[in-house]
Amino acid sequence: MQSIYERIEYLIKQKGITKKSFCEQLNISTGNMGDWKRGKSTPGTHKLIEIGAFFHVSLDWLILGKKSPEMVREGSEEYFFGQIRQLNCQSNELLPEEQNFIKEYIAFTQYRKQKGTEENS
Repeated sequence: MQSIYERIEYLIKQKGITKKSFCEQLNISTGNMGDWKRGKSTPGTHKLIEIGAFFHVSLDWLILGKKSPEMVREGSEEYFFGQIRQLNCQSNELLPEEQNFIKEYIAFTQYRKQKGTEENS
């Protein structure tokens, strides 16, 4: 599986649902799905997060194909952070776009956590 689309297609088959059902559940147009298949585009950051959560796989696997599919653990900050709450990966191991994606993801999860706290108050 070389592309994000191929990994998504694999997950759809593993879950035993149709592509149409997948698209309906995640509010994805079949046209977008076709563009992903042809390599014309890829899912945006927010959609990748939704897809990863839907299938319970890590974004590393979904985007880069690293390791086998694993459960997403939003509450486990040690995935990105060590004891001193700094990024727990070597910057020379990641491409600039991978570093930016991780930063965007962290900002998004902080926003969600803040919104959840505000809603529960």
